[in-house]
Amino acid sequence: MKIPEPIHSTIAAIDAWHEAQTEPPRPHMGASMLGHSCDRWLWLSFRWAVQEKFPGRVLRLFRRGKLEEDIILDDLRAAGCVLREPPPGEQHRVSLGSHVSGSIDAIIESGIPESPNKPHIAEFKTHSKKSFDALERDGVEKAKPQHYVQMQTYMHGTRIDRALYVAVCKDDDRLYIERVRYNRTDAEKYISRGQRLAIVDEQPPPLSDNPTWYECKWCAAHDYCHQKSATVPKNCRTCRWSTALPNSTWRCERHDSEPIPVEFQRIGCDGYELHDDMREHHAP
Repeated sequence: MKIPEPIHSTIAAIDAWHEAQTEPPRPHMGASMLGHSCDRWLWLSFRWAVQEKFPGRVLRLFRRGKLEEDIILDDLRAAGCVLREPPPGEQHRVSLGSHVSGSIDAIIESGIPESPNKPHIAEFKTHSKKSFDALERDGVEKAKPQHYVQMQTYMHGTRIDRALYVAVCKDDDRLYIERVRYNRTDAEKYISRGQRLAIVDEQPPPLSDNPTWYECKWCAAHDYCHQKSATVPKNCRTCRWSTALPNSTWRCERHDSEPIPVEFQRIGCDGYELHDDMREHHAP
């Protein structure tokens, strides 16, 4: 009698554990997202109206990218780089105003061989072979515009005018390193975009009205925008009574109170009413 094929229950258990550990959505408009092509996606994600859920395998990939950061830091130190150390247990944070902020992977004070005396902010990314090959061919600004915008905003916020982009190919451990110069026009353009989308109350139009458009097809907001069959989570940010203020806080018009604590925003109250612009997209 043939032994049945294994059903990989151990793999399923590992992935289920990772799926159960997912963190709640961030309270700020992340600088890493400012280069995203769709205004509506930025608005929805900031308001916690559409929350991406990833399978365990993808979450393990994210973990691998995070673990790679310490390896890259060690390699940079070995190459002679002097790093600015963040406070214990913290990251280098940069605030860009009106809810927009981010975390910098590293700040290099000096020692980069191509420019030994110049400080740089540093951004670390892992790539598949296909993505890495495109990066080598086209450079970060063209191949990974979101990463480019992220570095521009960090340079703006820290007043450091150089960035070091360090990419690792997960398939063969190749390294790609590119130094990027600060571009004030680009930085201010995208920071202003994030600030505007954070505090505007009206829902922006979608990137495309075509549900098969490649950028929409795989978007977590696809059902929301194109099928109008999403379930909008209940929280203060999807409530018609809440307002995002330019000082990076939220106000409740119904209860005439501000600021609304972040943990309370995640729950809402008995006076909750769905945001007017979200009604037609919400599944009954």
